[in-house]
Amino acid sequence: MAGRSLIRGARGATAVSAGSASSDLATMSAQDMAARIKRSEISPLEIVGAVLDRIERLEPSLNAFAALDRDGALAAAAAAERAVMRGEPLGPLHGVPVTIKDVQAVRGLPTRRGSRSTDPGPVPADAPAVARLRNAGAIILGKTTMTEHGWTAVSDSPLTGATHNPWRHGLTSGGSSSGAAALAAAGCGPLHLGTDGAGSVRLPAHFCGVLGFKPTYGTVPYVPVPNNGSLSHIGPITRDVGDAELMLSVMSGFHPSDPTTGAARFAPSRQSTDRRSLRIAYSPDLGHARVDPDVARLVADAVETLGDLGFPVEPATPPWGRAGPDLIRSLWGAPLLALVPTTAEGWSALDPGLAACLRDAASLTLADVTAAQGRRLAYSTAVGAWFAEGWDLLVTPSASVAAFPVGSQRPPHWPEHAWDWLSWAEFSYPFNLSHGPAVSVPCGLDPEGRPVGFQIAGPRYSDALVLEVAKAFLAVRPCTVPEMVDVGL
Repeated sequence: MAGRSLIRGARGATAVSAGSASSDLATMSAQDMAARIKRSEISPLEIVGAVLDRIERLEPSLNAFAALDRDGALAAAAAAERAVMRGEPLGPLHGVPVTIKDVQAVRGLPTRRGSRSTDPGPVPADAPAVARLRNAGAIILGKTTMTEHGWTAVSDSPLTGATHNPWRHGLTSGGSSSGAAALAAAGCGPLHLGTDGAGSVRLPAHFCGVLGFKPTYGTVPYVPVPNNGSLSHIGPITRDVGDAELMLSVMSGFHPSDPTTGAARFAPSRQSTDRRSLRIAYSPDLGHARVDPDVARLVADAVETLGDLGFPVEPATPPWGRAGPDLIRSLWGAPLLALVPTTAEGWSALDPGLAACLRDAASLTLADVTAAQGRRLAYSTAVGAWFAEGWDLLVTPSASVAAFPVGSQRPPHWPEHAWDWLSWAEFSYPFNLSHGPAVSVPCGLDPEGRPVGFQIAGPRYSDALVLEVAKAFLAVRPCTVPEMVDVGL
């Protein structure tokens, strides 16, 4: 065991042993962890030790950490335990372990962004979202893997290699928040910070069978603010809606370093919405997207479950759907050009798919990019107007495919392309373009045992409602940790 509880030891009990009890601690919800720590029923050292033990057993197969700070986490857990014993005021996440995607700064650790071209030295200060988690009492375990500069939604990186799906080694865990989703699915702690520029929280959540929530743009401060046309959001990846709400309530709110943040902090719904009063649209393809049959079947089944729960769901085809594919391809590559080395030697060290994407983007003119930004504004207006015409929420697949082998941008039965992963991710980026909230919710396994998710999206600032519907669904069909993880990969 990585740490012994001073609290439990003082009461004559021994530290939790490795095995099933340790596994139970590692897979406990953040809400339960925080509540039991405050009641002195369990110690931060026991919790963090159990999670680290589980990581130590599974990480060689998952490859989900860019930097694991075991010593720092144990030291922070010991300090958190002393605070409990002294009766100090405790924050809402006191003693709860959390991981951070390697695009947000964590003091004392490098920020590599999945790229060999970045500075390997430690950074001096936390990013604002990380600082808020730490100030709320969270224990930072380390930095999770991501694709190079977050360019793709698969889990390969030239810096860290492939991150594997806990449901089956050799399959992608998705991206670009690759390690965060893999660890959430594997039961390695309850809270994982991801970022989402075109689906990078929701897509890996879909592949790994967990919850991934992208809040309304500006809800969580993202510093430094990405120069990518205001596409990127910070959001939680968890196995429980309540955990996502708790994490988001801590991270959200205005920050002077991010001019896109609003004054309001996120707060979960205090009372249940009258389900029958809602108008929920269901589009299986947004009018244009190809979807694999097994994915379509599982999402349709999830829609039936929503109906059984009292949510009225109506078929609909949003008129803005068909405009999305050309628009995102006009916007995606150009901002990435500013992040990569300009020398031929520097380009040769890049992910080959990223290099191919950048070569296509380099052919765009300033007029092309400016015109695309104008179309993006019109697209966002169209999405907002469609919701305002009477729709509360929209349900879609989270992605068109289930997890496929690492090392590829698309499944083998899809058309080949040098880089275009967007072809199977047509449902996620509309809500980066329009800034509304969207969540991927696990809804079952396909015949090959691969997780599938469905997406619930809404207009800006409908975050609490989006999560309320997700919570109702997961109350009857909860997330599960794959059995293969518990016996070793």
